[in-house]
Amino acid sequence: MSNNNLLLLEFWSSPYSARVKIALQEKGIVDYECQHEDLFNAKSSLLLEMNPVHKKIPVLIHNGKPVPESLVILEYIDEVWNDKSQNLLPVDAYERARARFWADYNDKMFFSFLCKIWRQKDEIQQDEKKDFISFLKLFEDELGEKPYFGGNNFGYLDIALIPNYSWFYSYEKFTKLNLEAECPKLIAWAKRCMKRDSVNKSLPNELKIYEYIFELKKRFGTD
Repeated sequence: MSNNNLLLLEFWSSPYSARVKIALQEKGIVDYECQHEDLFNAKSSLLLEMNPVHKKIPVLIHNGKPVPESLVILEYIDEVWNDKSQNLLPVDAYERARARFWADYNDKMFFSFLCKIWRQKDEIQQDEKKDFISFLKLFEDELGEKPYFGGNNFGYLDIALIPNYSWFYSYEKFTKLNLEAECPKLIAWAKRCMKRDSVNKSLPNELKIYEYIFELKKRFGTD
C-alpha cells in the first residue's frame, strides 16, 4: 500500500511521537510529513478533528484517515506495511500478548514516576526512587540475556520502551541516581538501541529534555 498522504501530528519531546517515527523508519517509510502541535496553548483544529476523543498526539493520518494512540499506531504500521522489512510484533501469539502487556504496563506507570520531577516541589523521596528502580528492574528481568526484547530482532516492545531513555538523564540529575549502576543490562540495551539509525534520528536530545523540564517546573509553579 502506498504511503502517500501520510501525516504525523506530534510534539517534539513526546516519547509517544518518537515511537511512531522509529516504527516508520524501521519499515523504511521516510516519505511522510510531521505537524508539530502546541499542546499548551492552542491545539490545531486538525488535531481536534482527527482525535476528538482524547485530543492528544500522536495521530497518524493515512490517506485522510486518523489513527490515534501510539501503541495502536505501531500495530497499524506493522499491519499496513507488512511487506516492508520484518514484523514489529512477534509472530508467536503468546509473545505478541506478552509484548502488548509490557508496553501497556509501561504506559500506565512510567510517567507517573517521571512527572514528579516537575509536578512536586519537594525532593523525590528515597522510597519513590526505590519504586522507580523496582519498576525498571521488572523490564530488565523481562529482557534477560537477550539483545532486544524481541530476542535477536528489534521490535514492538523495544520501540515502545526506548523513547523513555531520553528522560533518564533528567531523572538522574534530579534524584542523584545512577541508573546504569542500578540497571546495567537495561542501560546496555538502551545504548544498543541508540546505535540504530531509526532510534538515533527519532529520539529528542536528553539535554534538551533536561532544559524542557525546567520550563515545565515554571509552568507548574514548582521551580
